[in-house]
Order: sequence, then structure tokens, then C-alpha cells
Amino acid sequence: MIATALAGRDGDLGVIRSFLDQASAGGAALLLTGEPGVGKTALLDAAQEQAMAAGVRVLRAAGAQFEADVSFSGLNQVLLPLGAELAGLSAMQREALEVAQGLTAGPPSDRLVVSNAALALLRQAAVARPLLVILDDLPWLDRASSLVLGFAARRLGGTRVGFLAAARAGAETCFDGSLPVHEVRPLDGTAAAGLVSTRFPELAPGVLRRVLAEAQGNPLALLELPMTLDDPQRRARAALPSNLPLSRRLRALFTAQVSDLPEATRYLLLLAALEGTGDLAVLQAASAARREIDDLAPAERAGLVHVEEETGRLAFRHPLIRSTVLQLSVSEDVRRAHRALAAQLGDRPERRAWHLGSAALGPDQEVAGLLERIAREMSRRGDAADAVAALLRSAQLSPRGTDRSLRLVEAACLSVTVTGELPRARRLLADARQAMPELDRSLYASVAACHLLLNSDGGIDAVHGLLVSAISGMTRPYDASDPALMAWLHTMFMVCSFGGRPELWPPFAEVITSLGPRVPADLDLLARTYADPVRSAVPALDPLDAAISGLAEADHWRILIISSAAVYTDRLAGCRAALRRVASEGRDGSAVLPAISALTLLSLDAFMTGGWDEAQRLAGECLDAAQAHGLPLRAWMAYDLQALVAAVRGDYDAVRELTGQMIRWALPRGIVQAQLAAHQAGALAALGRGDFEEAYQEAVAISPPGILASHVPYALRVPMDLVEAAVRTGRHREAAAHAAAMRQAGLGRISPRLTMLTNASAALTAPVGQAGQLFAAALAVPGADRWPFDRARVQLAYGEQLRRVRATTEARAHLSAALTTFEALGARPWALRAGNELRATGLAATRADSQGAVMLTAQEHQVATLAAAGLTNKQIGERLYLSHRTVAAHLYQIFPRLGITSRAALRDALTDLAS
Repeated sequence: MIATALAGRDGDLGVIRSFLDQASAGGAALLLTGEPGVGKTALLDAAQEQAMAAGVRVLRAAGAQFEADVSFSGLNQVLLPLGAELAGLSAMQREALEVAQGLTAGPPSDRLVVSNAALALLRQAAVARPLLVILDDLPWLDRASSLVLGFAARRLGGTRVGFLAAARAGAETCFDGSLPVHEVRPLDGTAAAGLVSTRFPELAPGVLRRVLAEAQGNPLALLELPMTLDDPQRRARAALPSNLPLSRRLRALFTAQVSDLPEATRYLLLLAALEGTGDLAVLQAASAARREIDDLAPAERAGLVHVEEETGRLAFRHPLIRSTVLQLSVSEDVRRAHRALAAQLGDRPERRAWHLGSAALGPDQEVAGLLERIAREMSRRGDAADAVAALLRSAQLSPRGTDRSLRLVEAACLSVTVTGELPRARRLLADARQAMPELDRSLYASVAACHLLLNSDGGIDAVHGLLVSAISGMTRPYDASDPALMAWLHTMFMVCSFGGRPELWPPFAEVITSLGPRVPADLDLLARTYADPVRSAVPALDPLDAAISGLAEADHWRILIISSAAVYTDRLAGCRAALRRVASEGRDGSAVLPAISALTLLSLDAFMTGGWDEAQRLAGECLDAAQAHGLPLRAWMAYDLQALVAAVRGDYDAVRELTGQMIRWALPRGIVQAQLAAHQAGALAALGRGDFEEAYQEAVAISPPGILASHVPYALRVPMDLVEAAVRTGRHREAAAHAAAMRQAGLGRISPRLTMLTNASAALTAPVGQAGQLFAAALAVPGADRWPFDRARVQLAYGEQLRRVRATTEARAHLSAALTTFEALGARPWALRAGNELRATGLAATRADSQGAVMLTAQEHQVATLAAAGLTNKQIGERLYLSHRTVAAHLYQIFPRLGITSRAALRDALTDLAS
């Protein structure tokens, strides 16, 4: 059904239904107006469909530009199907209509006679059943027909005739002011996005936003613009052109309006389209030699442009008009307009260089250099797509082959580090090598090649060697202002971090040391807080806090660097607003990788601070973007975040699947950080289900007991996990050693969260008489409640310790608080643990109990059954091929879950469970 397929048109369809009811009952007329392509014809189709379904006879016609000078051609379209009814008219009326329609020869009748005859014919045809006349493209209807049909439309009262017409907004017709008007507006944002997403589900989010911005709710543009893009462009694997190409149908919307304008007006519109900001002073100055700004008046009268009252700037009524002007202009006029604009922009070098580059016909070293410089400025502020375009144009205008290659390589580097266009980067590198075979020693080339390798089958050692080889060919002293060196440092930092091995870091440290005081402060902060935060973060905390406080006006790269420095120092909350800006601007533009990085950091922050639904949503967005652009190097981070959420919520199948994907991808490439991330998720999952032996093995895979491994920042993610798992499996010496290592390393100086975990870990390993004081100190840390899951874990551990020493009332308070937090977070296995402990204190049924019956895993049930039969932990372990520590850990979990405190009560508890 057409009527039901019109997205976002419920209001318009309601108006049409009301009109049809009125017309069928006593006659009515309605004129639909709106911009070209807004959907007027679709609404006429819907009206025809509804009318015919109701038994209404429909007569339909449309104006045609080539028939506009043929008198009564439109009337002929409307009345021709009523030929049989002509016999019911008077002879004079029948003859007037037959001559007017060209059915017979004879002298033309007076227009009033023809008009009355047409009205009489319509009235007569509506006697048997209601009649609806539909006229489309009213402005192109010939004038004679317009006058006759307009006469009839104004005199339909008391008939069963409806008259429904459509005209472009602002177009002059013979119906102006004489009929009720309904304006068809562009679709709103939600309806527009739904229409495009339904028709083109493969569009990447950024491409969808670009189409929505260009179309501005125009349905024809929404459906046609994506069709002009190729598949890589639709999926955001290739850059979009600065001006989206117009389809034949879209060009037809405004071509006639633009082509009919005077030549002087078209040239001024071309200047305005290229200038882009609507600055009338610039347009006046650029056109002064040949045109006057007043020559824009015909375009204003046609409704193509207007001057905004608030800003005083010239604006196109619709972006498609601007695109039409550009596509209708010949290349020489475009170049001349670019030169005229460049001459007026001496105080704005970036825009001047762009116009000069667009006007150039052949190699021009000066303009190429200007474009290279503005490209770097664009890149610095996050405008990567334009930066790549400027570099490519700079390469085209480079007289020397070496310069051309270097600029192509720099564009390739931006493509792999910012825009995410890996196929383009490969092509650019290949083109550059043709003129410069020794290109591999270029820092930019090494950076681009490393990202391409890491996103395919390349390993950490190979790309590390490539980067080392490139820097070894550089002369010293290093130049801290060299953007290629900065790109190399950031890439080497990423490689060393992902590699997760101390031996990878010396080349990076050597360059940093050689720069001395000239090293960029932000990069220095990142190195001190991220690479090995246990040993080097504390002295950097004050400058880091100052840097975070100044992020509001920072560029994208600075925001990402400082936010990355905040990861292991627990300061991401202060970076949220800035990261959201990077993510938003990256989505709307072409800075794909910065946007993914920002979303990853926001997801991590949400996870750490208890916003797990938000963390899951953001991780999903990261994964979609990474997969759309073929970036497995970024996809594993999204898997990591999803695995963490699955782990704390007890979705163990998802944890196994996600961590399995991470390890299968990372292991052959030597990406240790991804493997450590999988171990963290595994440790959390094992702790939640009470498998402390597995939790211990996962935690020590990250950092050995008693040691906070060098250059392994993930050691700060699992310090208490290791201690708790060691205690629960009887490894008290290892637990105490790790708690002591945390205290000796001064982790508490880094953040309130780590202070809380350090005190709690000490409490887990302390003698009973000292544990309570340490737990209390952990929970009293100011600001620790910003990490609700970690705090609830400490409350659970404290409650368990209090229950064991029979401090029941205090135990209940802490266990109840932990349970409340776990339930609010959706941490089901942890809520179950807390609920079982609370029940073991003798407290009545809790919310956790109401969620379902007590559940034991198959292995837990085997352990409990054998223990109930009187076997010792060692005997059970031998029977089930488990260590005695694992058996003890299982029983430690089973007792509170069954609401018992001794092995003697196991038999009855298992009987009750089975009943």
C-alpha cells in the first residue's frame, strides 16, 4: 500500500483523508505546496489509492513543460476519460469542450463558456459516484487549462467533486490565493533516518549523517543521494567527495530554475557555492570586476537563495541547489571563480590556499607547499578528510617526484591513523613507491605500513622492527616539531603497549630521552602514566590533573592523549565531555579512528563506574565501526569491553566466545595486551561463579603473585582479584606477598580506587584481629564510591569476614549494602554470592532469593555430594581430578548458597535442594 509506505507522513495523510471525506460529501478543493522532491507526487498517489479504494472515480493529469504553450492540453488530459458523458451536456457546452480539447474543428468559444461547460461535465460525472480530479506539476499546466480548471475548483460546493493539485512552493499559478493550501514539509530527522536506513541498511553511520545533512529531509534526495555512491563509499571504506554527486532526477529538480537565471546571476551563485560561508563582502569583492552583488536578485526572487537576518550571510535554500550550481558550471568558470575568491582571502591563508589549489591547471611548487601546510593544520584540529584532500591536491601540483611521493605517503598515514581508509592508504603507498623506491625509510611510510600490517596478518615484532629501521635512518638531533616524528612516536608507543613486553620499549625511550625538554608535554604524560604506571605515574599526577582540567578547548589528538593517560590513573571521568565531543565530531565527519578511540575510552569509563548498559552500547558502536572499516586492531578492544560486561553479569558463554576471539586473533600476532585483557575478563567471570582456582590462574597470567609486572599496566586491573583468589584457594603466602607488593608500590597514591583495593587486599591477608580495621579503612576512602562494583566487592569480602567471626549484625549491614549495589548493577552472580552470605547470617529471604531457586553447577553438585558422603577434600580432588584447593573453594561457595555452615548439614541441604 502506497499510503502506508510513506515514512513520516501521518499528518499529511490525515489531511488528505479529511479532504477526501469532505469532497465526497459536498465537494472540496486543496492545493499541496512544497519544495521540489519533497513528496507531493507521492501524496497524490496516496490520495488516488485511498479514493479508488472508497469507490471514487479518479481523473488525473500533470503539467508538462513541453506542453505549457499548447492551449487546453491540460484540460484535454482531465476531461478525455469523460467523453461518453459529453452527450449529457447542452449543445453549446458540448461544442465548446470538443473544440477546446481539439476533438472537433470550429471557432473557439468564450473562456467563460468553456469554464461553465467543464464544471457542468464534472458535476454530471459525479452524479453516479464521487469524482476526484488530481493535477500534478500545476505550474507547468498551460494557462488556458489552469484558468478553466481554477474556475471549476472554486465552484465545487454542493457537488461530489474533489479537486486536488500540487505545485512547487513559490511558483506562480492561476490558483494562487484561491484554494485552501496545505504545505508539505520536509521529513523530520527521525523519519528521514528511518527512510534511508530501511532502503540502504549498509550505509555507515557517518555516511548516513552526511546524506541526512545534504538532503535536509527531502525524500527524493534521501533516496537518490546514496545511489550515486559506490559500495566502499557507502560503507565508509572510501572518502566521500566534498560535494555529493547528483543523480539525473536530482539534477532535474533545480536545473531549470538555475538555467533560466541571467548569466551574471549564475556566476554570482557559483562564487557563493565555492566560497561556502555566505560572506557578502567577499562575494562583492570577488565579483566587483565583472558583476554587481545586486545581480543576485533574480535568484532571491526565485527562492534559490536568501540573506539570513541574524548573520547577514547569503544562504542557499537547500544544499542541492548549491550542488546543482556547481554541476552546471563549466570548468573554466569554476577556475576563474576560485582565482577571484583567492585574491580576496590574503588574511585567511587556509581558504586562500584551497582556492588556489582548485584553480591551478598544472604543477605549482608554491601552491603545493601552501596546501601541504594547511593540510597539517586541518589534521591538527581533526579535519582529516579535508587534510587528505589537500595533501592529494598538493601531490598533484608537485613538480618534483620526490615531493609528490612524500605528500602521498603523508596522506596514506592520515588514512590509516584517522580516516580509517585502509584500501586508499595501500593505493597511495603503492603510487608513492613508484617514484621513490627508498620510501620505506620514511617515518610516515613506516607508520602507514605498520597500521596496514597490524590490521592484516602482521605481528608486533615485524612492525616494531620496521619502525626501528625507519628511525635509525634519521639524523640527530630529532626535531620535536616534525609531525612525522610525532606520528612515529605515537605509533611506536601503541606497538610497545600492545606488545606488552619490556624489551620493546628501549627505542621509544631513546627517542624521548634524546628530545630532552623538547619532548611534547602530553606525550611525556602519556608515557609516564600508561606504559608503566606502577613505577612512574605518581610524579605525573598533578600535571595530568591540570591537563585534564584544560581539555574543553583542546584538539582531538590532545584529548585522546590525555584521556589515555587517565586510563590507569582512574581519571577518565574528568575527560568525558571532551571525549564525547571527539566521538560526536568523528561520527559527523571522517575522523573514524579518533571516534572509535573516544568511544572505547567512554565505554571503559562507563564500565568502571557502573554504567554497564552504556558500556555495552558504546562497545557495540565501537565494534560496528571497526568491522565496517576493516580494523581488527580496534575490534579486539570492543570485544574486551563486551567480555568484561558479560563477566560481571554472569554471561559465561559470551565471555568464553569473546575472549576466545581475542586470543585467537592476538596470539599469532604477539599482541600480548589483548591476551592480558582476555585473562582479566576470565578472572572476573571465575570469581563471580566461585571458581577461585581458575580465577587465580587467570590473574597470575597477568602478573605473578608478589610482583606488579613491569610495563604491564593491566596489573592495576586485577590486584585484588589475585589476592582474593589466592586466599580462597589456600595460597595465603602468595596472597600476602601480593598485598604487600601493592602497598610497597604505593598504589594508593594513584587513585582512591586503588587505595580502597590496597587496603581491602591487606585485610584479606591480615590476621582476624586486624582485618576489620583494614576493611573499614578501605570503605572509608573518600571518593571510592565512584567505583560502585569495586566498593561492593569490598563490602562483600568484609561481610564474609564478619560472618566468619560471628559479628552477625555488622555482617548483615555490609552484605545488604553489597547486595543492593550488585542487584542495581545487574551483577547477578555477585548478587547471588551476597544473597547466600546474607542468608547464612540467618536473615530472612532477600531479593536475591526471590530471583529463583538455589543453583549449583554440575561440578559443585558432585563436590557437595562427595563431601556429604564423608570424603575429605583430598579424596574428592583425587576422585574428580581437582586440586584440594579447588575443592575447598567450591565448598566455601556452596555452604552459604545452601544456607549451612558445616559439612554435617550438607546431606539435608542437598535433599531439600532436590525436593
